[in-house]
Amino acid sequence: MAKTSIEIDSDIVQEAATILGTRTLRATVDAALREVIDGKRRIEVVALLGERGRFDFDAVATAWGSDT
Repeated sequence: MAKTSIEIDSDIVQEAATILGTRTLRATVDAALREVIDGKRRIEVVALLGERGRFDFDAVATAWGSDT
C-alpha cells in the first residue's frame, strides 16, 4: 500500500463521508474510490445485458417450470 500526501477539499470529504457513512478520511477516500470502480462495473454489466441476442428471454418462462 502506498502512502501519499495530497490536498483534499475538506467540505467535499465531509459531504462524501456523510453519503458513504464513513468516519475517517482514509475510509472516505477508500470508499469513494471503490464506488468509482463499482460504478464502472455496473455500467459494464448493464451494457452486457443490453447486447442484442445475449440472452434468450423466451427460455426464461420455462426455466423455472412455468407452463407459459
